[in-house]
Amino acid sequence: MRDIDFIFTGWARILLFLLPYLAILGIFQLIGLAVAGSSVYDTVSSLSSEQDLITSFFCLLGTFLVLWIFMKYLDKEKFVQLGFQTKGRLADFGTGTLVGFITMFSGFLILMGIGEISYSGVNFDISELLISILFFLVIAVVEETLVRGYVLKNLMLSTNKYVALIISSVIFSLMHGANPNMSLFSFIDLFFAGMILGVSYLYTRNLWFPIGLHFGWNLFQTHFGFNVSGLDVYSLIEINYTSANLFNGGEFGFEGSVFSVAAQLLIFAGVVNYYHRPSGIYHLQSLLLWSRK
Repeated sequence: MRDIDFIFTGWARILLFLLPYLAILGIFQLIGLAVAGSSVYDTVSSLSSEQDLITSFFCLLGTFLVLWIFMKYLDKEKFVQLGFQTKGRLADFGTGTLVGFITMFSGFLILMGIGEISYSGVNFDISELLISILFFLVIAVVEETLVRGYVLKNLMLSTNKYVALIISSVIFSLMHGANPNMSLFSFIDLFFAGMILGVSYLYTRNLWFPIGLHFGWNLFQTHFGFNVSGLDVYSLIEINYTSANLFNGGEFGFEGSVFSVAAQLLIFAGVVNYYHRPSGIYHLQSLLLWSRK
């Protein structure tokens, strides 16, 4: 009986979490819309950047409230155990952000070089720039805490960690299913995005790297002129497409391109190699010591 309880613990927690989360999130979204001076009848595209930020912040509050309740009363753990431990980990946020920047900067240069996009100009607006930084930080914290911090964490209690990673990545893709310009290829690309965002969590149980990567990926994707998961938001650099296709991602953004998939595979391999290397070195040292006995 104990083994059966262990197998279904993670699944049960996620299923129990779903309805309360959707209900409370909906309430907080309504409050956020009211504070922002908007309503449920307004479309996403009609909201200003300030309204987007306000409603996203209330989504963060609602998400954290439900997660705190479940961590305290169901998981019997502190909220920080979702992956917010800071000892030796805060630098991971900067590393993840840097990886996001390098990916988007490289993609921008490659697409410019092969003529898939052209530079149009710079649209510098300090207010919009600061709002975009806060907005994408909130989005990264919400989605990583929810999908990696709670869903992936609990899935690993019920199944093999790699299977858990795949399932959580599918869930991450489905969460974006209603985004504009979504396609089968975009869905696959978001699945790979979920894989690279989740793989470090398998080794560290910490969220700072995936939060940083998610934040940097979205922030620099938009400021190099691309849409973000189909959403057209303020960009520092303006670009034009020669034609929308799988090389440039079209209206879905860079993460709808084949270059995005290639970058994600490289990042995934790099993360796995980084966390496997110390154990490999340790194993080699152990063999050398054993051979000297």
